[in-house]
Amino acid sequence: MSAWVILTLTGAAVQTVRFMLQKQLKGLGLSTGGATFSRFLYAAPITSVLAAIVLWRLGGGLPAPGPGFWGFVVLGGIAQIVATFLTVALFSLRNFAVGIAFTKTEVVQVAAFSAVLLAEAVSLYGWFAILLGFLGVVLLSKGPEPGARNFGRPALYGVAAGALFGLSAIGYRGATLALEPLPFFARALVALAAATVIQTVVMAVWLAWREPGELTRVTAAWRRTLPVGVTGMAGSLCWFAAFALQNAAYVRALGQVEIVFTMLASVLFFRERLLPREGAGILLVILSVVAIVLGFG
Repeated sequence: MSAWVILTLTGAAVQTVRFMLQKQLKGLGLSTGGATFSRFLYAAPITSVLAAIVLWRLGGGLPAPGPGFWGFVVLGGIAQIVATFLTVALFSLRNFAVGIAFTKTEVVQVAAFSAVLLAEAVSLYGWFAILLGFLGVVLLSKGPEPGARNFGRPALYGVAAGALFGLSAIGYRGATLALEPLPFFARALVALAAATVIQTVVMAVWLAWREPGELTRVTAAWRRTLPVGVTGMAGSLCWFAAFALQNAAYVRALGQVEIVFTMLASVLFFRERLLPREGAGILLVILSVVAIVLGFG
């Protein structure tokens, strides 16, 4: 099995754990912004230290990052902040598994972004598989109450989050490529450290301006927020390393297996019950994932 496949599967599993921990932060009285900030606060110093150690072991052979590197990092970092914010907000609108499933439109959007921005074409078969997943999301988008609209606020948040996660994947892929010829793991660590430092600063400034006192609440709850940061850093490192080895469309397509992990977490940990329609929608998403992996392969 290829290294990028193992890294992607590991990243998907760890990210599910991080979302579970982040969902529970809402019970601590943290705002959506505070819960999102916890994702980056502790990751920044950890990744910075790890990157410094790896570069020291390599003899400090870091090529001078150019404007392209920083442009990709800023694109990926800001897009991920807003996408994470929308995902946390989703948790209060629908249940855990369905909320995450909305973001799975990312695979549709990252394929489109790849075709437009990276000139990576998707085959007709690949687009068929992508549309199969979109039909699954349509099933998931209708609320359980009678007369609920097909495309309400949960669907809007999820689709927007998916688009931004797709842009962040392309940004991070570009950032790791800009650091060649460093080894792939070193490129992943340096790009991740740069992104998390930028994200921490941006989020800290935003919270200090818009939500006075929230920074204090996040740090006061460090026993609960630290695991979110650590798992977020570990999952992101797996994703970045996979991006350094393989193009973003392939990585994100395989990463759709996260929905299976999310279903297990929803049922086993949060005791949430899926409606038959939602189960059918998730099944279509899973079938789409399998088909996309085969199509890209």
